[in-house]
Amino acid sequence: MTASLVLTVDVDAPVEQTWAGATDWAGQGTWMLGTTVRPTAQGGQGVGGRIEAFTGVGRLGFLDVMEITAWDPPRRCHVLHLGRVVRGTGAFEVEPRGQGRSRFVWSEDLDLPLGALGRLGWPVVRPLFAWGVRLSLRRFARWVEAGRPAARTA
Repeated sequence: MTASLVLTVDVDAPVEQTWAGATDWAGQGTWMLGTTVRPTAQGGQGVGGRIEAFTGVGRLGFLDVMEITAWDPPRRCHVLHLGRVVRGTGAFEVEPRGQGRSRFVWSEDLDLPLGALGRLGWPVVRPLFAWGVRLSLRRFARWVEAGRPAARTA
């Protein structure tokens, strides 16, 4: 079974600045709850680039290994989740919203782990997962609006 989630946040910053924030992998830990991210292959840039995200506290958590499958700066990045726990696809897209504004769209289509237990648990876990991502996206918008990081398009 696939679990889908699509969330958006409006950002008072131009598309290029929002893209720069979204692709600042090391900076993602500033706004994403309980997660640290590091680029691996190709510096996490372009198709075939890889990133690793650890979500958890201390040593308790999981590693999410991702490979970039689509890269269209400053508009979209799609990834394939390759980890043991998190598998499926994810994407973010940056949409223009008029003068100096943009919308950040976060989506996931995840293969639920643990078979029947995962399918039964998803309705319970989904609201908490969505709440955490929504909170993180609001933090992301504030972080980008504050000018961190500087805009880049590559």
